[in-house]
Amino acid sequence: MSDRRALVISAHSADFVWRCGGAIALHQARGVEVTVVCLSYGERGESAKLWKQEGMTLEKVKAAREEEARNAAAALGVRDIRFFDLGDYPLELDRAAKDRLVDVIREVQPAFILTHSKYDPYNTDHMYACEVTLECRMIAQAWGHNPGEKVLGAPQVYLFEPHQTEQMGWKPDVFLDISEVWDRKRAAIECMQGQEHLWDYYTNVAENRGNHFRRNSGGQSGGRNATHAEGFQSIFPRTVDEL
Repeated sequence: MSDRRALVISAHSADFVWRCGGAIALHQARGVEVTVVCLSYGERGESAKLWKQEGMTLEKVKAAREEEARNAAAALGVRDIRFFDLGDYPLELDRAAKDRLVDVIREVQPAFILTHSKYDPYNTDHMYACEVTLECRMIAQAWGHNPGEKVLGAPQVYLFEPHQTEQMGWKPDVFLDISEVWDRKRAAIECMQGQEHLWDYYTNVAENRGNHFRRNSGGQSGGRNATHAEGFQSIFPRTVDEL
């Protein structure tokens, strides 16, 4: 078991599955404990299939979405998933909710953080989650915030792939080979019964990113034969000893 930990901050309860489920499963398998925070259930804006059922209520939708997310987390090997239940469309965090997220960041002390892209005109909850993540990361680093607590270091923040990359200004600079855990990600995807229309879409994304991994790892000159991958955009410069 590694002493490294990672943190995923997901606007809605399904986002972590589509966008970084492979990264989660891969790191869990390698002993890196991953904590997933779902800021909302996506109960208003991302549960259309559930709302079409007769007699559906907000609480029933939330319960169904939480069950799906817990099942998906289990499929990925996650033991620590937390639901903030802050509402969606729009997602909003007051000072108390932000402090709660800061507390989690300091508790986890992640080696890296995964969250949404900076810009998403189709879903402003996503880009708001990114804004909040960066703000709370900054606060967690402040020695004057709750003095006496262990402050955060400087974990990299990786922005996972949005739904329509060409509209988001998202440019991946990291491709992660998730071939060995693809079956786990697909199993997690299939836990999200409320959004079945996305299952094959994100399978195709993973296959396309596998192609990009192969090309960027050597192409026909000996690149690794990755079948599935995930792309990420890093926020902060990376420090290296050699290229």
